[in-house]
Amino acid sequence: MGKKDIATKEYMRDRNTFADAFNYLLYGGRSVIDPGALRSLDTTITGIPYGKEGTDAPVQKFRDELKGLTLMEDSSAIYLLLGIENQSDINYAMPVKDMVYDALQYAAQVEQTAKAHREAAKTSGAKPEPQTGMSGKAGTLGSMNHPPKIGVSSGEYLTGFYKGDHLIPVITLVVFFSAEAWDGPRSIHDMFSVTDPEILSFVPDYRINLIAPGEMSDTELDKFTTSLREVLLFIKYSKDKNRLRTLVSEDQRFQSVEKNAAKVMNAVTQSNLIFYNEEKEASDVCKAIDDMRAEAWEEGKAEGRTEGKAESILEFLGCLPGILPEATRTSILAEHDMNVLSKYLRLAAASSSVDDFCNQIAGATS
Repeated sequence: MGKKDIATKEYMRDRNTFADAFNYLLYGGRSVIDPGALRSLDTTITGIPYGKEGTDAPVQKFRDELKGLTLMEDSSAIYLLLGIENQSDINYAMPVKDMVYDALQYAAQVEQTAKAHREAAKTSGAKPEPQTGMSGKAGTLGSMNHPPKIGVSSGEYLTGFYKGDHLIPVITLVVFFSAEAWDGPRSIHDMFSVTDPEILSFVPDYRINLIAPGEMSDTELDKFTTSLREVLLFIKYSKDKNRLRTLVSEDQRFQSVEKNAAKVMNAVTQSNLIFYNEEKEASDVCKAIDDMRAEAWEEGKAEGRTEGKAESILEFLGCLPGILPEATRTSILAEHDMNVLSKYLRLAAASSSVDDFCNQIAGATS
């Protein structure tokens, strides 16, 4: 696992950050999901699809983070399973990947429900109450055991899943830690070469849920209430130094960023703009802001010198007979090497015409 994956996984494991991501996805940023209600589950998913002639075909997958959330209660708890995939590089098979993960999670719920029925039948010899897909034991999913012998229909006996049983919804969220737009498929249908709507109408579509900061407005990013907002904003503008400087300097929430958030910023953008003390939970970015301002000042001075020299060259050439080609003008203005610009200035001062200057610089660069 690379440095970037380690940093993002550690960061998203935090309950507050995890809840913030799903509050944005499900509720538009409203604080509905309580971080305190989240509990970590084993991120190993074991599904046993029905094999040929009753044989089992074990499949094991891993999720970056899987948590269970109690949304409401009546006579029994109802759970909503939330999963998250950290995706620092675009996966062009992501809809299939998420669909497989979620399908395995549903298969595991069926197995857990069947196990609960079998265990109850062993104890009481009677048909137990219908079950939800989660075990009562925190942080675990079920495994296969012996089927119940009495009190069930033949279909219930064969599957271990009763008519009154229910599954728990599984929602997967892809967080794309990149300033780039997501150019991969967003659904199974996007991956097909077939476009016949009559055929596709019989093929269930499977869409991914995506957070991609490069595609989001600042207004949307402001809906995040934890440091996830600062992380996504920093990533979004990581390739625009001027906008990033303004953002970090003027936004008070960047004055103190938690350590794990700072690590994600550094790892994802490959920058050293954020500095943090390993012994502190919060990161002081004041030094980073000072360094950014100093860098801006030096860049401004250098840019001013090159622009001034380029303008002097164009002024000399404007006094000479002839018309300066637009491509040459653009090339002079785009040149930042002071040695090259000084040479151009000497040539302009010594030239008898614009054509003479152009011929000389062509000969000098050939």
